[in-house]
Amino acid sequence: MGQRKASKDGDRKVGRRALLIGGTVAATGSALLARDELARLWWRVPGVEKPRKEGEVDYGGARWVAASDANWRRADRPDDYGIDMVVIHVTQGGFDSAVRAFQNPSHGAASHYIVRRDGHIAQMIRELDVAYHAGNRDYNERSVGIEHAGFVDRPQDFTDEMYEASARLTARICARYGIPVDREHIIGHVEVPGTDHTDPGPHWDWDRYLRLVREARTAPA
Repeated sequence: MGQRKASKDGDRKVGRRALLIGGTVAATGSALLARDELARLWWRVPGVEKPRKEGEVDYGGARWVAASDANWRRADRPDDYGIDMVVIHVTQGGFDSAVRAFQNPSHGAASHYIVRRDGHIAQMIRELDVAYHAGNRDYNERSVGIEHAGFVDRPQDFTDEMYEASARLTARICARYGIPVDREHIIGHVEVPGTDHTDPGPHWDWDRYLRLVREARTAPA
């Protein structure tokens, strides 16, 4: 979250592709393309929703706590938007206050996950959906956002349990989408173009974190 909450990402309800592809594809005779696109877009037709399992999580170590529908938008990632990045945030507040903020429809922002000081992880948005966490539409569409409860100027908030739990989570995300474990693909909110946020701040130990992610990535399941 950083210094202030992120704004919505300029929500595009149907993503990059228009629903007009049907006529265009039919005209060009590209039947395979039409079938592929319609498979992704059928659920975006008004009144149709893609099937979801209530309370389902993408990471087995997380507990589901739903964010407000106003703070994210439905997608079918990585089919409609490829995922190639993890964005690290710090809440600038406590775990419970962050959960309440992400459940508030007027907040305008939420991350996929929040990690508490004791290592507890809440998932608030499915990874296949676009969370409004980065303040940049392109980065929102291509990334998974992970908040860490605490303050950027309090190094004591970044506990061993938090680092280890977050690293295991990031390792699973990277494995799932083939994301390289490096600083080009695991970034801080401060590094998102156009942002005025400062998180995770100068006390976040990137060398330690990436080492833990690599260790978790290669550890036996």
